[in-house]
Amino acid sequence: MESYVANGKRERPGCMKDVFYDRLGASVKLRSTRGRERVRGSGVSYKRDKHLSEAIVDAVIEASSEKSGTDELSKCELDNVSVTLCVLDSIEHVEQPSEELNLGRHGIIVEGKESSSWLMPTVPLERGWSVEEALDRTSCKARLDRGAWRNGSVEVYSFEAQIFQEEEPDGEVDEVELAARA
Repeated sequence: MESYVANGKRERPGCMKDVFYDRLGASVKLRSTRGRERVRGSGVSYKRDKHLSEAIVDAVIEASSEKSGTDELSKCELDNVSVTLCVLDSIEHVEQPSEELNLGRHGIIVEGKESSSWLMPTVPLERGWSVEEALDRTSCKARLDRGAWRNGSVEVYSFEAQIFQEEEPDGEVDEVELAARA
């Protein structure tokens, strides 16, 4: 993030552990620690044509740029932004979303013809959403009609994930424990 925001350059991952060369997706959420601790940006890269290291860099750049739907992150904000990284795995097409999705365990990806959106596994539980509401909100986030997932006009995918979160900017990183709804 610092390389992109401060210098406008894409970081080139060097020698990394083997897991970073697996073909997995990644999503990144940036949270401002100023004021009300709002989400500052988010990005995702989940197509299986990239190594995890590339997906992380792409997701960070998207979250830091105007592509995230917010203003581009500035250099002066770097010390006030904490990062949540979600490593996407086991991306599966879902035929019956309202029956097959397990909130808290599965994240959601909704793909329309020209847009897509995703939702981390933790969000529906944090906000008290039902499976249907999570699917509706993910559809709306992709600029699709509420309920688009019901009529077969979009593709729905589930994914499992590992989520890592900084407690504070440049602070300790903890793995977030996922707790599926019973």
